[in-house]
Amino acid sequence: MIKGTIIVDEARCKGCDLCTLFCPQDVIQLDSNTLNAKGYHPAILVENEKQCTGCSVCAVVCPDVCITVLREPRQTRQQASH
Repeated sequence: MIKGTIIVDEARCKGCDLCTLFCPQDVIQLDSNTLNAKGYHPAILVENEKQCTGCSVCAVVCPDVCITVLREPRQTRQQASH
Protein backbone atom coordinates (compact mmCIF):
# COMPACT_ATOMS: atom_id res chain seq x y z
CA MET A 1 0.00 0.00 0.00
CA ILE A 2 1.24 3.47 -0.81
CA LYS A 3 1.70 5.69 2.20
CA GLY A 4 1.40 9.42 2.31
CA THR A 5 1.07 12.38 4.58
CA ILE A 6 -0.27 15.91 4.39
CA ILE A 7 1.00 19.31 5.42
CA VAL A 8 -1.69 21.84 6.27
CA ASP A 9 -0.94 25.56 6.08
CA GLU A 10 -2.62 26.27 9.43
CA ALA A 11 -2.46 30.03 9.01
CA ARG A 12 -4.57 29.89 5.82
CA CYS A 13 -6.95 27.05 6.81
CA LYS A 14 -10.45 28.32 7.58
CA GLY A 15 -11.70 25.03 9.05
CA CYS A 16 -14.33 24.52 6.35
CA ASP A 17 -14.33 20.76 7.09
CA LEU A 18 -14.39 19.71 3.41
CA CYS A 19 -11.15 17.74 3.69
CA THR A 20 -12.48 15.80 6.68
CA LEU A 21 -15.72 14.99 4.88
CA PHE A 22 -14.09 13.78 1.68
CA CYS A 23 -11.06 11.91 3.05
CA PRO A 24 -11.62 8.27 2.00
CA GLN A 25 -9.30 7.04 4.77
CA ASP A 26 -10.95 9.21 7.46
CA VAL A 27 -7.60 10.41 8.83
CA ILE A 28 -8.19 14.18 8.84
CA GLN A 29 -10.00 16.15 11.51
CA LEU A 30 -10.21 19.72 12.74
CA ASP A 31 -7.85 20.46 15.62
CA SER A 32 -10.16 21.49 18.46
CA ASN A 33 -7.14 22.44 20.59
CA THR A 34 -5.71 24.99 18.16
CA LEU A 35 -6.95 28.29 16.77
CA ASN A 36 -5.12 30.09 14.00
CA ALA A 37 -4.77 33.89 13.84
CA LYS A 38 -8.12 34.12 12.03
CA GLY A 39 -9.89 32.21 14.82
CA TYR A 40 -10.42 28.95 12.92
CA HIS A 41 -9.64 25.39 13.97
CA PRO A 42 -7.24 24.10 11.27
CA ALA A 43 -7.28 20.60 9.83
CA ILE A 44 -4.74 18.05 11.03
CA LEU A 45 -3.77 14.52 10.06
CA VAL A 46 -4.66 11.91 12.68
CA GLU A 47 -3.57 8.32 12.29
CA ASN A 48 -5.76 5.92 14.26
CA GLU A 49 -4.81 2.52 12.87
CA LYS A 50 -5.62 3.91 9.43
CA GLN A 51 -3.06 5.27 7.06
CA CYS A 52 -3.01 8.21 4.71
CA THR A 53 -2.50 6.91 1.19
CA GLY A 54 -1.61 10.26 -0.35
CA CYS A 55 -4.64 10.12 -2.64
CA SER A 56 -4.83 13.97 -2.76
CA VAL A 57 -8.63 14.16 -2.47
CA CYS A 58 -8.23 16.56 0.48
CA ALA A 59 -5.99 18.88 -1.54
CA VAL A 60 -8.38 18.88 -4.47
CA VAL A 61 -11.44 19.81 -2.39
CA CYS A 62 -9.65 22.47 -0.29
CA PRO A 63 -11.02 25.82 -1.53
CA ASP A 64 -8.07 27.74 -0.09
CA VAL A 65 -5.30 25.42 -1.34
CA CYS A 66 -4.00 24.86 2.18
CA ILE A 67 -3.04 21.20 1.86
CA THR A 68 0.15 19.76 0.41
CA VAL A 69 0.21 15.99 -0.11
CA LEU A 70 3.43 14.01 0.11
CA ARG A 71 3.68 10.39 -1.03
CA GLU A 72 6.41 7.86 -0.44
CA PRO A 73 7.94 6.64 -3.69
CA ARG A 74 6.73 3.26 -4.86
CA GLN A 75 9.15 0.41 -4.40
CA THR A 76 9.77 -2.00 -7.19
CA ARG A 77 9.20 -5.67 -6.42
CA GLN A 78 12.96 -6.25 -6.36
CA GLN A 79 13.48 -3.46 -3.81
CA ALA A 80 10.66 -4.75 -1.63
CA SER A 81 12.06 -8.29 -1.55
CA HIS A 82 15.51 -7.22 -0.31
